[in-house]
Amino acid sequence: MGNVPSAVKHCLSYQQLLREHLWIGDSVAGALDPAQEPFQLSGLPEYVKIVEVGPRDGLQNEKVIVPTDIKIEFINQLSQTGLSVIEVTSFVSSKWIPQMADHTEVMKGIRQYPGIRYPVLTPNLQGFHRAVAAGATEVSVFGAASESFSKKNINCSIEESMEKFEEVVKSARHMNIPARGYVSCALGCPYEGNITPQKVTEVSKRLYGMGCYEISLGDTIGVGTPGSMKKILESVMKEIPPRALAVHCHDTYGQALANILTALQMGINVVDSAVSGLGGCPYAKGASGNVATEDLIYMLNGLGLNTGVNLYKVMEAGDFICKAVNKTTNSKVAQASFSA
Repeated sequence: MGNVPSAVKHCLSYQQLLREHLWIGDSVAGALDPAQEPFQLSGLPEYVKIVEVGPRDGLQNEKVIVPTDIKIEFINQLSQTGLSVIEVTSFVSSKWIPQMADHTEVMKGIRQYPGIRYPVLTPNLQGFHRAVAAGATEVSVFGAASESFSKKNINCSIEESMEKFEEVVKSARHMNIPARGYVSCALGCPYEGNITPQKVTEVSKRLYGMGCYEISLGDTIGVGTPGSMKKILESVMKEIPPRALAVHCHDTYGQALANILTALQMGINVVDSAVSGLGGCPYAKGASGNVATEDLIYMLNGLGLNTGVNLYKVMEAGDFICKAVNKTTNSKVAQASFSA
């Protein structure tokens, strides 16, 4: 880069800039000084619920098996950030996802804070009963809008998966356990390419109709753009109200934040993300991690939207897990802050 201008040498550190712009916030609530509160665009929700999926969707894609005690500490740190939903683990067979083999130990080992929900993924009735026995009080089922991906990911067709999910959601309802539904490949599939909005809507409607209180639309391989996000949501929202929808964006092509902003402008106020941009997909080659929770919070704070989450504490949790798995954070905000 050549000689660094003297003016640059004396510029404020990123940490100081973050604090002066109040993107970090001094409390878990992250309240801003009204005199310095950023301008809020019209039409956006006042509050955005962040569903932190790093411990599950993030760590399941790591090549190395993360020790159980590290997972527990990671989740306990996340519980102190102001996040209201933290996805803990997945009650799947260790044959398919060996990184989640310690699901029972993790579920029993974490400290569950009042006011925070700790959902787990349950692919079938057997996984559901194991999850409940381990202390789970909320579950998720994960379907797909692509036949090929469904067969690769959960080893059954879309129709077969729906039959399994019906059993899980029905059992959950009888036990007053909330169930959430995921729709993978909503904006594209690694095997089939484009997925029609009609197919995404059909699968979403099935999950919502069977009793899932919220449907998370996943851009599993991160190929979506604001244009395709808009088309998908326009179609799905004809059948499901915006309040019951969430978006789950991977950042393979650098479009995640733009796609999320599009969703917010269309009335969605629930967003899935992973600390440090952890993740990918074991069955979708080339898919990079989820949108980084740090980057998401920074954008939402800049829009004047309330999340209740302390950005600096999230960055600390991200730094902890990245050091534990010996990897560099994918969060631009964390990179800028910790390298300063």
